[in-house]
Amino acid sequence: MNVLEKLEPLELFRYFEDICNIPHGSNNLLKLKEYLKDFAKKNELFCKEDEAGNIFIYKDASEGYEGEAAVLLQAHMDMFIEDSYDYDAKRDLNKEGLLLSIIDDYIYSKGSSLGALDGVGMSYILSILSDKKLKHPKIEALFTCDRYPKMSGVLGLDTKLITSRRLISFDHYREREILNSSAGSRKVLCKVPVRYKEKTGVVYDLVICGLSGGHSGLEIDQYRGNANIILGRLLHSIDLHMKFDLFYIKGGMQYDSIPREAKASILIKEENINALEDIVADFDRDLQKEYYQIEDNLTIYCENKGEDTCQCIKDRLKQRVIFLLMTIPDGIVKLCPKMQNIVQTSLNTGIIELVKNEFVVHISIRSQLTSEKHALSDKLQYLTETIGGSYIVEENYHSWEYARYSKLREIFSDTYFKAYGKHLIERGTHDSLECGVITDKIRDMDVVVMGVDVDNVNTTKERVSISSIQHSYDFIVAVLEALKSN
Repeated sequence: MNVLEKLEPLELFRYFEDICNIPHGSNNLLKLKEYLKDFAKKNELFCKEDEAGNIFIYKDASEGYEGEAAVLLQAHMDMFIEDSYDYDAKRDLNKEGLLLSIIDDYIYSKGSSLGALDGVGMSYILSILSDKKLKHPKIEALFTCDRYPKMSGVLGLDTKLITSRRLISFDHYREREILNSSAGSRKVLCKVPVRYKEKTGVVYDLVICGLSGGHSGLEIDQYRGNANIILGRLLHSIDLHMKFDLFYIKGGMQYDSIPREAKASILIKEENINALEDIVADFDRDLQKEYYQIEDNLTIYCENKGEDTCQCIKDRLKQRVIFLLMTIPDGIVKLCPKMQNIVQTSLNTGIIELVKNEFVVHISIRSQLTSEKHALSDKLQYLTETIGGSYIVEENYHSWEYARYSKLREIFSDTYFKAYGKHLIERGTHDSLECGVITDKIRDMDVVVMGVDVDNVNTTKERVSISSIQHSYDFIVAVLEALKSN
């Protein structure tokens, strides 16, 4: 028995469960592509795969819509895999499908993320393509590959396969609102050379942990603590009061994740033990005040590991490490002046680590405006190179900038008001979306991004609302019918 087989619309939820049963993490899309190609064949629809691995499926206009402009429907094929080893360490989501479960109005995946972005979007598109009763203009369906981690599919998109200049994307996690812009991003490496000298002393581990973390494109406006930046402040506080040597530092897991934990290991003289522990205790009390009601589980502590001899960073170079961590902008750099509570420009110090003879910092820069993204990147480059470091741009994604007028947004708003008697919410997102790349390649593309209610996106607690899937599907069907000239 399929878990979702009794949910309406039957076909829509059948497609969603089919997708969930197929392993489809990034760079593991072969089976899902075959599924899409088989779908197109069964429904007698033309299908093509471009050189980047994106899948296109085309459906002719319904009767009465033959003269209307085509519309492009887009969703990405891959899901972000986050699984819990505590649930079932033997499960391999690169080889097995998800274990779906229904609790009240929500669909979960047991022990892992759900991939609702963009599994639900793909299901919408397949339902629209297969339903011969719907009214709509010609549909060009685009299933992009490898959204995570580098958007390689859309970056290699063959735009010659697209004639439409209207794009509806399903890469959003809230019903009752549409997106009208998204941030561009730049992922960079700051590298500061270090050299070592053998030192002997009492080893102390300095630990920052218990922070909430989150996605730097979605939760950066929550003012959550960045463990890497906090660790830099702690090292600076210690440096103000005593001499110490640094031989280990590491924090964070990904460019785009706000770091939850960071650790440094230092050497001090035995007579400074009590003073160090007092400094760390005072620092902890200060930070608890700063993050009151933001970070309830923030923990800062030090641990005496005994006397040892270690290869420590030379003092002059240690100062450069601390300087960089103390001067890198943290979190929100600028709020959007015209849209309340929307972050316009931000910076996330995602990973710090010692790699052989270099201190390496992995940073994600985001901005709704391309010019501000470049300006912040230039500032960071200047800062890094001033202390003898090197600056490398690893990835660069274009922003989808707000258009003052959009006919497609107008149709969405009018259709929503007619259906529900309420105004549809419009807003921008600080996340970097594939439509930013598409609008850079096709400059006159009119874009709307919509979605369904998804909580805890890309985590093991991810869940999607069943009623929201149903409501949003009815809405997109009504929008397609409204794409008709008067």
